[in-house]
Amino acid sequence: MSGEHSSTEPRAQFVYERRVNFADTDTAGIVHFSNYFRYMEEAEHAYFRSLGLTIMKAREDGVIIGWPRVSSQCQFLGPAFYDNVLRVHVHLERVGYKSLLWNMAIYHEGRKLSQGRMKTACCLCYADHRLESIPIPEEYTSQLSESPFLPDTPEPLERA
Repeated sequence: MSGEHSSTEPRAQFVYERRVNFADTDTAGIVHFSNYFRYMEEAEHAYFRSLGLTIMKAREDGVIIGWPRVSSQCQFLGPAFYDNVLRVHVHLERVGYKSLLWNMAIYHEGRKLSQGRMKTACCLCYADHRLESIPIPEEYTSQLSESPFLPDTPEPLERA
């Protein structure tokens, strides 16, 4: 755990709020680490919805366009507890040809509790569970590229 914590939240491009449920905590009453990944994913989905997009879209042929994770990491900086209201700051760092790079930070009352990064790939998801990476469709790139939430300079991921 880092000894340095931000005491104020930076201005974020997109913020997703959620309350910690009792089921999210471990026997010590602290949010279990795995839930930070879930909170980041919830924030990603909220970001897409804010742009009128979805993370799973069925084409006419029944094949689904989806966004599986290629990589994910999360640095724990401090605990969250039952009933805390968390603010997940979302920074879409890069819109690539086939993938998106996300930086996220989770705050409670201005204190940074975690910082994470995810890379998601645009894929076709077939009924037999095969995945095929594809160029990001224009309907996504046009919305994501013109998003009012795209950062001028992304919040850097702190290195341990």
